[in-house]
Amino acid sequence: MRSQETRKLDVKIVNAVHVSPARETFGGLYALSNLDQTLTYVIEIVFAFNGEGRGRCSAAIETIRESLAKALVEFYPFAGRLVMGIDGRMAVRCTGEGVPFVEATSEDDIAALGDISTINPAILRKLVKHTDEASTILEVPLLSVQVTTFKCGGIVVGIVMNHVLVDGKALTDFIACWNDLARAKPPSVLPFLDRSVLRPRQPPRVDLPHHEYALRDQRPGLVVDPQTKPLVYRSFCFKPHALIQLKKAARIATQNGSSVVPTNFEVISALVWISRTKALGIAPHETTKLLTAVDGRPKFDPPLPSGYFGNGIALSCAECSAGELTRKPFSFAVQTVHEALASVTESYIRSAIDHMELNR
Repeated sequence: MRSQETRKLDVKIVNAVHVSPARETFGGLYALSNLDQTLTYVIEIVFAFNGEGRGRCSAAIETIRESLAKALVEFYPFAGRLVMGIDGRMAVRCTGEGVPFVEATSEDDIAALGDISTINPAILRKLVKHTDEASTILEVPLLSVQVTTFKCGGIVVGIVMNHVLVDGKALTDFIACWNDLARAKPPSVLPFLDRSVLRPRQPPRVDLPHHEYALRDQRPGLVVDPQTKPLVYRSFCFKPHALIQLKKAARIATQNGSSVVPTNFEVISALVWISRTKALGIAPHETTKLLTAVDGRPKFDPPLPSGYFGNGIALSCAECSAGELTRKPFSFAVQTVHEALASVTESYIRSAIDHMELNR
């Protein structure tokens, strides 16, 4: 496999259109929840399919485009545009304008990508219709698709999603529906579009502290300047024996005096949190936080409806001083992460929604 430093990829755009829903859908304003309002950024994803040397297949692109149009009938907010209301809240104007759909080709074999689990933005961002030219999140399409075909027959589907509209679970439901329709199967997942299930309480009531939404300290010199020390992308593989050793070093104490074995996620999160705090040079007396997106759907009683379309995530907030995090035993960091994750309950999420209502 070629290294990140030497790999190159030439991609040529050959067609760009908008794919609208296959038939007329709801037209009007689609309200967004308070959980949606804070996620003003995009997520870029690529899915790579090996062509097995069969050569380009134009029929595949047509199938992808036609099935996308059918999926947008059910998931019609993707085909609209993000707007700002007079109350300062974002909503979707369901215009049916459609999703930007780009066809691209490469004269390379798909093997030129190397290991796509190793993040290399210089390569992978050629495979999505990025939105770097957008000045605000309102200018970013709610969904963009780029299909790149390689001479070997390999295909990459690049997706850019506007996080204001959906989270990863909702996007996964959409992709599952899209996949079913591309295979001429009935959709296995349909969206639950009513976001009023996450509306604020009346009157709003903040029952818990929400440090996850506290403004960050912007004092100069607090952390490493990314302009002078750019961030480097690296992937790390944790083998089973390494995870076992981490867990042995970080059993979690319970209220009854016993202990439990932490999860893989908890030990890896704690290790990354410690390492990043050290790398950024955060002073020992300064507060450091680890925010984790937690799927809130199963936290409710009853759980949110199956197929809930929107952002159903809440942020857990593990925090302490940088000195505590880096100097105390590893088990301290793991325990702090564990307690933060456990704090995300229905009451916590309802309180967060009301906090946003009172502080927008």
